[in-house]
Amino acid sequence: MRLCHIDHLPDGGSRGFDLNREGQDTVFVVRQGPLLFAYRDACPHHDTPMAWRKDAYLDATGQYIVCAAHGARFDITTGLCTLGPCLGQSLTPVPLRMHDDGEVHLDPDHILETPT
Repeated sequence: MRLCHIDHLPDGGSRGFDLNREGQDTVFVVRQGPLLFAYRDACPHHDTPMAWRKDAYLDATGQYIVCAAHGARFDITTGLCTLGPCLGQSLTPVPLRMHDDGEVHLDPDHILETPT
């Protein structure tokens, strides 16, 4: 499944994607230069959405992913919670594939399960 072109992911920023087309992002991607990190949009603490507003998954410095509901802080590269109520737990990674033309897709070999 195509998400976007890498040029539509802000370097040092994040963006959410509504895979189910239901008005709620289910996956988000963080870009750091040429590297992309994707996670299921659900805090491991209570499975709540992570962003405090559309595409706002990072703290003010852009160094950590932050859960708006609980203030939990996560490492961008690993998804590991380093501060907050779910300390030691991790975000669920979502494998991506980037094509030579810069198109970013969900890995077709990965089945993303989202809560219903």
